[in-house]
Amino acid sequence: MPNCRERWLILSHGFNMDGRAASLTITDKIPHLMEAGIEPIVLSAVTGTRDKRFRHDQLLPWGPAGFRFDLRHLLALRWGRDWRYRVVTAFVSLALAPFILLERLLFGLQSQWSWMPAAVCRGLWIMRREKPALIYSTGGAYSAHWAGFWLKRLTGVRWIAEVHDPMVFPGTVPATRNLKFWARLEGMICREADLAWWFTDQALASARRRHPELGERGLVILPGAEPPVASAPYVKGEKLVLGHFGSLSAVRSLRPLVEAFSEFRKNHPEMAGRLYVHCYGGAIDAPARQAIRSHGLEAHIVDQGRLEWDPVTRLSGRERIQQRMHQVDGLLLLHGTTADCAEYIPSKFYDYLWAHRPVVGLVHLNSQLMQLIQDHGGYAVEVDEHEQVLALLATVFHDWENGRMRSGTLPPIGTKQAVEIILARARWVA
Repeated sequence: MPNCRERWLILSHGFNMDGRAASLTITDKIPHLMEAGIEPIVLSAVTGTRDKRFRHDQLLPWGPAGFRFDLRHLLALRWGRDWRYRVVTAFVSLALAPFILLERLLFGLQSQWSWMPAAVCRGLWIMRREKPALIYSTGGAYSAHWAGFWLKRLTGVRWIAEVHDPMVFPGTVPATRNLKFWARLEGMICREADLAWWFTDQALASARRRHPELGERGLVILPGAEPPVASAPYVKGEKLVLGHFGSLSAVRSLRPLVEAFSEFRKNHPEMAGRLYVHCYGGAIDAPARQAIRSHGLEAHIVDQGRLEWDPVTRLSGRERIQQRMHQVDGLLLLHGTTADCAEYIPSKFYDYLWAHRPVVGLVHLNSQLMQLIQDHGGYAVEVDEHEQVLALLATVFHDWENGRMRSGTLPPIGTKQAVEIILARARWVA
């Protein structure tokens, strides 16, 4: 490790927060940054666990809605959701209710906005004492970028910004005060950040179209994922099992696959009889559950629930998930059906690549994701093209039955690759 260390002030509202994608995107980078000689100083909310490897200050937001939100997470971490949690949170909610109403009337922003002044005040104090060379703000909560903007304005220290999700919904005009502020904040990033990056080509192109002054200070960096800590051998069985890992919702629903599966069963009953979809993690979304019941597919599309700590194998839930990813025949990737799909790639895709099983993707309006899946040896079709989805199921089944499921020749996309690009570009703009 280099002897000469450089301090970076990292602003991340959800740092070390229970495996969430917005947290992992930055926390997985930390070991690589430290290996490269960076000494991180992290400001975050209280919703995650404190990191003891370096200075990590956890701050409560100053607004009543944000305070209530973060306090709930803090108490759940300490007590669980027992009677103490219920009593205290009910009392706090009641006491803060009039102030929250006033806050909404005055500002109309998401509750996490008020973490910004707390981060700015603590950041100014740290910058006077520790003199970091760079400010690094990262999503999801936009308050980190807002704090980065003000710290750059007040100190002149270089600011780099990692934008996770589109800040303006594609094809729409921001209507609410909160959405209008997101659009203004995007402009602040594009004008003031010394370096800013997005996770897809289209997200960068859209931001640059709205703010051409961004110029070459904007780029695309694929976040990647860390290699798994647990694996398992793949053994082909008598049934074709596609595994879906992660959350489902009304906008990232299993329903399109359920509808296609129903028709596939009518057209190819023998193949469908040996095809199964196992869902791990979040519960199957309500529209998909309704469709599963309607078509009588309960035996073939199975909610396996969360994998938790196993006292027999002494494997954590995350390790068991990683093992299961290696064991299924294919990894189902659901992208969604909304317009913002054009500008984001599910973070689970990068975890899938490390499992070395083919990705089976139902993609929406995103040629970059389609190409990445294909380049890494997977199968991908547009989710709205019903005939293509039916053909995909048949192709995957035939390839599996004949022992020729696709495999990629490209290596998985790792977090270290992203860090190397960030370091090179951050030093280039110094």
